[in-house]
Amino acid sequence: MLTLKKLAIFVLFVVFSLTALFGATLTVGASNYTEQYLFGELISALLEENGFKIDKRFGLNTLVKRTGMLNGQIDVTADYTGTAWTTYYHKEELIYDPVELYNQVKNIDKEKGLVWLDLTSINNSYALAMKRERAESLGIDTISELAEYVNDHPGELKIAIDYEFFEGAMNIFEMAEAYNMNISKNDVKTMQWGLTYEAVNQGDADITMVFTTDSQLLKYDLKVLEDDKHFFPFYYVAVVVREDTLEKYPEIAEILRPFAMYLNQDIIIRLNYLVDVEGKEPEEVAQNYLKGLGLIE
Repeated sequence: MLTLKKLAIFVLFVVFSLTALFGATLTVGASNYTEQYLFGELISALLEENGFKIDKRFGLNTLVKRTGMLNGQIDVTADYTGTAWTTYYHKEELIYDPVELYNQVKNIDKEKGLVWLDLTSINNSYALAMKRERAESLGIDTISELAEYVNDHPGELKIAIDYEFFEGAMNIFEMAEAYNMNISKNDVKTMQWGLTYEAVNQGDADITMVFTTDSQLLKYDLKVLEDDKHFFPFYYVAVVVREDTLEKYPEIAEILRPFAMYLNQDIIIRLNYLVDVEGKEPEEVAQNYLKGLGLIE
């Protein structure tokens, strides 16, 4: 039973919260690709459900979005630990413990007035993939097993990749060296991004480089090979909020907790698929997902 004193405190808290939220507008930022649009819509819908007005700034270049967070033009976004570590901080030493990487990034960004909320289990990194049926018929689950097969059957398997993974700083030949995989340039076909999936799907290639949350994995039934020697860096996702915004509206952390609680690798692949393959709008997909969880009306 509430005493009069407790009731008065409760009423004051409610009045304060409503006053704080009344007319409060938060700017949500997102980069210029499907997954980021979805993250932006998920964040926006959760905040709107709890009384905030939202100014959406989506479709931004990653560095433009980052600058907006630093200078106060953007209040909240979803970002990647690997992007912060390698792109924002220019760190060359890779950390192969996702929690340690998250903590390092979180601590550095704290000094810049940015707060990383709960870490999700979503890792949008690079990987090698094969048609599931093909990989299973050859008994290949990991890149080490792929390397063993390639070395035992030289020239049999073809790799389709884009030009960046062929000649960029982190390329197919460095990866092959890390795994003691004997491949030559004759084994590698270069083409525009996207055509690589078609090449594997049509049997013109056996292996391609993918992003691990890509909708094409579902569309073409591709099996992601385990990076068992940890060649590729981690890009785990978390919501990032400006510290001054969080101090003004501390309830944001709890409002956005479902972002980490209910999203995972399989779910974001499916949501990406609904947008990229089925042609649905990110806002519709995000809101339908949250409605299904009972998080918004």
